Amino acid sequence: MNLIISCEHASSEIPPDYQHVFQDAEHDLITHKAIDFGAKHLAEALRDAFKCPCVLAKTSRLLIDFNRSLTNRHCFSDYTSNLNAEQKKSVIDTYYSPYRKAVEALIHEAVQKKQRVLHLSVHSFTPILDGVIRDADFGLLYDPTRTHEKDLAHAWKPHLVGDDVQYRVRMNYPYRGSSDGFTSALRKHYAPDAYVGIELELNQRLVMVHPNPESLTQVTARIIQSLQAVLASVL
Repeated sequence: MNLIISCEHASSEIPPDYQHVFQDAEHDLITHKAIDFGAKHLAEALRDAFKCPCVLAKTSRLLIDFNRSLTNRHCFSDYTSNLNAEQKKSVIDTYYSPYRKAVEALIHEAVQKKQRVLHLSVHSFTPILDGVIRDADFGLLYDPTRTHEKDLAHAWKPHLVGDDVQYRVRMNYPYRGSSDGFTSALRKHYAPDAYVGIELELNQRLVMVHPNPESLTQVTARIIQSLQAVLASVL
């Protein structure tokens, strides 16, 4: 089993060539619209704990969303949707395609060696969206039609919930694992026995510095320990 980590919303950076497009975006660039808070830290911690490859997006999803297909109307944000065709192609060729190809190359190499891949796509979500409170600490997103993904997610859940400090874990929440995303795109190219794609969603409430500065460390430790346990018992 090869574990590969990716983090599509790891950065809020806007490249210098496009900063003029974001002159009125000061507020959005410091919110969840630009970055998944805590996701990069978690992805890097998982990389270090499991000694596995990890690919991190280097620019904000407000430039282009690495977790969306190019045909998705939300792939380019409200700020970049009006770029002309040449500019969009440049963004795709310079940022989007290299990122996706880097992850795909790692998966392809493992599959060619007849090794099953567990691709963990690390994300976080805002606690409140459009006035609605998201009532979960973690979400595990998978395709319910793919047995290995379903089995792994359901085996992972009780380890994430825990016995002492209990977290609320929901399946395919706050999004559906079969919706448009990087894992969904990869499933089209790899058989269920070869590729297991799981999106881990973390409630950003758990990783904010206030009121508990140790929260991110505690949550990261729980995720690492729980994944170690499930991999030892299931795969």
